[in-house]
This record gives sequence, structure tokens and C-alpha cells, in this order.
Amino acid sequence: MSVTIAMDSVPKPASELIEAFRSASTSIISDNLARLPGAVGLRPFHRSGRLVGVAFTVRTRPGDNLAIHKALELVGPGDVIVVDGGGDESRALVGEIMKNIAEYRGAAGYVIDGAIRDVAAFAASDFPCFARSVIHRGPYKSGPGEINVPVSIGGSVISPGDIVVGDEDGVVSFPAAIAPSLLEAVRAQTRREEETLVAIREGRYQGSYGKS
Repeated sequence: MSVTIAMDSVPKPASELIEAFRSASTSIISDNLARLPGAVGLRPFHRSGRLVGVAFTVRTRPGDNLAIHKALELVGPGDVIVVDGGGDESRALVGEIMKNIAEYRGAAGYVIDGAIRDVAAFAASDFPCFARSVIHRGPYKSGPGEINVPVSIGGSVISPGDIVVGDEDGVVSFPAAIAPSLLEAVRAQTRREEETLVAIREGRYQGSYGKS
């Protein structure tokens, strides 16, 4: 079956803007997105490190990774390979070889609404990978699939070109167009929370956090 490609590449904002979110926690980003978006049910499988990049999306039928292989021929530096596998956990969509291909292409990481395998290779690596689970069973490779279309990842809609951030708490995404204003809000909240922590340590805390 065929794989439909809506775009060969995705537009990217300035690299400085993307990198500015590397120090931002997903929880604070989520707070400033009205606590609405965010992929549910995914967890990190890599050793350490944050995921920051731009969504290069793939939609495939559950248990099939033909479209992911095609995407790996197209991805470039800074792309996050975001795979809508329908949340199916019966077959792994990527493993060690596809991890290495993505790294070689300069991709920023994987976000997979499905399962992976060769988990030891991911656990020994700082190449970010968020997925639902692990299973040894391999995928089908017959399609169909779509590349660079809006996808649903754990209940969160991610569009091609969205900025994707992942850390120990999970994965959140947002349109690049709102990134400058969101970054200001995230930085402001981060400062407030740091001041609260200092107040707690110094015995000056008056319960203001519960009112925010």
C-alpha cells in the first residue's frame, strides 16, 4: 500500500527560539497552555536528556512501520519524528537500527504513540525516545501511511512544524507561531516558582502558591 507525503520537509522557526525551550520544563509549558495539550500515556525510554525540536509527523496503521521508514529518508536536523501508531502496543514500530538511522539523519528524537523494541539500546543512549511500551514483536511493513499531516498522540493533536518538548514528565507541543509569547510566560512562571522555593527554604513562605 502507498505512503502519502503531504510535505517533504517542515518549516522551522529560528534555532535560537527552539533551543530557548531546552531549559523549560514541560509542566510549566503545559501550565501556560491552559493545562490542555500534552500526550497522555507516553514515557521516556532513553538514558537522559531533553527532547526539543520540530514535529515531522507520521501516521501509520497500527503495527506497521513502512511510513516511518519513508520518513527516515526525509527527516533532517532538528526534526522530531512524531508517529501516530494508534496507541497500539502489540508490535514495535522502531528498534535499535531505526534509532541509529534517525540519529545519523540528525533527527532530534522520537515520539511514538505505540511500542518500541531493543529497549536496552535506547536506555544506553541519550537520543530521546518517548513511547507507550516495549514488545519484542516486530512490525509489518506494508502500509498504508501518511507523512506530515496532523496526528493525534495520546489525545494531543500535533501538526507538522509544531515545536515539541519532552522531559521526565512527558511530552508537550505547541504551534511555532505562539512560541515567542509562550516563552516569555514560561520564563516568568519559572522565576516565580524559583522565588517560592527560596521562600520555603528560608522560612518566609506564606501560602501564595496555593492561590496561583
